[in-house]
Amino acid sequence: MRTELADRFGIEYPIFGFTPSQDVAAAISRAGGLGVLGCVRFNEAEELDEVLEWMHENTDGKPFGVDVVMPAKIPTEGSKVDLDSMIPPEHRAFVERTLDDLGVPPLPGGDRVNAGVLGWLHSVARSHVDVAMEHRRKYGQIKLIANALGSPPSDVIQTAHDNGVLVAALAGAKDHALHHVEAGVDIVIAQGYEGGGHTGEVTSMILWPELVDAVGDSAPVLAAGGVGSGRQIAAAIALGAQGVWMGTYWLTAAEYKLGVPEGSDKPSTVQQALLKATSRDTVRRRIYSGKPARLLKTAWTDAWDAENAPEPLPMPLQNLLVAEAHARISAADDPDVVAMPAGQIVGRCNAITPVADLIADLVSEYEEAVGRMNKTLGG
Repeated sequence: MRTELADRFGIEYPIFGFTPSQDVAAAISRAGGLGVLGCVRFNEAEELDEVLEWMHENTDGKPFGVDVVMPAKIPTEGSKVDLDSMIPPEHRAFVERTLDDLGVPPLPGGDRVNAGVLGWLHSVARSHVDVAMEHRRKYGQIKLIANALGSPPSDVIQTAHDNGVLVAALAGAKDHALHHVEAGVDIVIAQGYEGGGHTGEVTSMILWPELVDAVGDSAPVLAAGGVGSGRQIAAAIALGAQGVWMGTYWLTAAEYKLGVPEGSDKPSTVQQALLKATSRDTVRRRIYSGKPARLLKTAWTDAWDAENAPEPLPMPLQNLLVAEAHARISAADDPDVVAMPAGQIVGRCNAITPVADLIADLVSEYEEAVGRMNKTLGG
């Protein structure tokens, strides 16, 4: 399983694994792929700095990447206090009423939470880029910066290139991909409708070859959305992609410890929900961030589908509105009430498995699939 893009990154397999977990990201890189750490959960640059330091110590010198949430158009965001004042009281009342109806208790000790809130702000995302570039200059391992909200601002792209770092951006439509190339983005991530998190309206089977044809030799394409097996990787490469971008697949990795109490060997609440989900148990809604994102279907998403539910707010107001609710839901330990991005491939996430085994399975199944295809050529 080798492609030109894999060789360019110096990785064994063209498997790019996006995850908010540093343990999983490091394990992906150690196993021959490229682990990409999601940075949106870090409110402070110092938090990310500590985690990247840990990554350098736990990746055996292998390369890895970071993923930020940064719109190309710089917003006028103000302070968090200013933003809080823009949230309508009826939205806050709905969230509180819904949590009560679902039996979700307050946080222990009446704590408040900001975790993962400020990471959606443009200024904080820029601090994430600055920290990542510092680590690139110091250690050299960071080789990719990806953006989940289109092309990053031009100065961010230039800064990455000045430090020898490639830039990738997600695209859900042909015009998105062409804009990325024009902006100087190096890699287009073609995210199909099936994918978890922020995703467009075109299915992967249609989108992948369309974007490959659209950008031509201008940029390699990574296939995303609905990839959870070696057969699907083979299909993606057959359609012209240079590799795959996978996210949901890693949520039930044994190394995924976010939300797991220290010392516990039990799957987290989110993992318990994922393990019992089928490919039909996701919905695409704006309730997570303010932009369309595919989420695991639960009592929480059902509540937002009810007739009395308000319309979700735009980003980043929706993030601020639901951040504490998400923390309370996570602490409640109820698999039927979780708030988690997940793609339709979740139906294949039915066991807690170490990352090394997950990648070995992908490679083995890829080889089998390619072998079957070779037999159709005859001779």
